[in-house]
Amino acid sequence: MVRKTRGLVAALMTLVPSSALLAADIAVHRDPGCGCCTKWAEQVKAQFGRKVRIIDDANRQVFARQRGVPADLASCHTAVIDGMSFEGHVPIADMKRALAQRPKGVSGLAVAGMPLGSPGMEIPGIKSQRYDVVAFGPSGRRVFARH
Repeated sequence: MVRKTRGLVAALMTLVPSSALLAADIAVHRDPGCGCCTKWAEQVKAQFGRKVRIIDDANRQVFARQRGVPADLASCHTAVIDGMSFEGHVPIADMKRALAQRPKGVSGLAVAGMPLGSPGMEIPGIKSQRYDVVAFGPSGRRVFARH
């Protein structure tokens, strides 16, 4: 009976795309009431096609530190997607690339502060600021992308 069940499960797994197996909810811990976090989360939801849970977290800085986010790269929210941490207004394309590549020694990406023009910080008629997306983790940190 166990062998038949394993065979059935294996057969069913071939019918389910691997991306669907990883499609867990996305958790976004934000500074309570921050509106730009909601704008960023809406973009993440649209691009990932997954449920996004926004958690007002008065101790978000502690949460970010527990996730390994360097203090000097802090922003207003910390998201966790498929085990990786994303601090601040990280562009979705950079997040998807990091999740697909899973660079060795990288546990997340961060955009320090709240640069104008970054996802969720767009203001019509205002020029976007230049900013870096920084990869961080056990291997240290490096610039992952420039915008």
